[in-house]
Amino acid sequence: MASTETRAPAADPDGLAGLEAGLDALETSERGRTSVRHTLIQKVLPPLVAVLLVLAGWQALVSFEIVDDPTKLPAPADVWRVLHDAWLEGTLLGYIWTSVSRGLSGFLLALVIGTPLGLLVARVRFVRAALGPILSGLQSLPSVAWVPPAVIWLGLNNSMMYAVILLGAVPSIANGLVSGVDQVPPLYLRAGRTLGATGLKGTWHITLPAALPGYVAGLKQGWAFSWRSLMAAEIIASFPDLGVGLGQLLENGRNASDMAMVFEAILLILVVGIAVDLLVFSPLERWVLRSRGLLVRS
Repeated sequence: MASTETRAPAADPDGLAGLEAGLDALETSERGRTSVRHTLIQKVLPPLVAVLLVLAGWQALVSFEIVDDPTKLPAPADVWRVLHDAWLEGTLLGYIWTSVSRGLSGFLLALVIGTPLGLLVARVRFVRAALGPILSGLQSLPSVAWVPPAVIWLGLNNSMMYAVILLGAVPSIANGLVSGVDQVPPLYLRAGRTLGATGLKGTWHITLPAALPGYVAGLKQGWAFSWRSLMAAEIIASFPDLGVGLGQLLENGRNASDMAMVFEAILLILVVGIAVDLLVFSPLERWVLRSRGLLVRS
């Protein structure tokens, strides 16, 4: 007579034990340290090759006289000479610090204003109906449009610079946080209320952590708007008492028809923007993704 007994699932060697082994393997892979060689090949080499290709193409335009007017396109060596002279004169770091200090101060102030504003818009229906479209409109408005009224209202001073930065950055930070709060699963909020996390406690322990991906995206965009707004303000509202920042350096090069100085300012503006992204926002984004198990290593 044939047996009708079935084998218990616990005896299956490819069942739960295999699943646990797979999870352990994934966890071990995530915790492994990246080798220096892997970092150089995957992270450092691609942007370095891209920069070298751009420099080679730039030099080719000058060497083969595709652009034969040096007043329109200087050679890379000419721009390097201007940078080197500014370094020897001790003015290079001054240009950078004048703009970076203003940009970071304005961005931190925008962060203090934009975060509670975003929470208010996200959580209060009447406020969202009233301010939501205005914030979206302000975000799409070019920041350079705020420079003339800011000069008329506040004069040629640092307060004008900060006002332009705020008007450019606050809407992006607030809208990013609103987007992040809208994507918080309702289950998280119900679980928080069940555990007693209501009001400010629920906002701090439940809403903000769950909304971090959208919030960080808003912060990154807010910094980009801060930096662009500041450059526009420094270019248009130049004044000796304000010091020479990167935007003022760019305008000085234009007034002197010195394209080497213009390219010097453009390169410094790019370097600062890339450095802030690599040193601040990229690690912050990786931390948010890693904390949610979303960071996939190649």
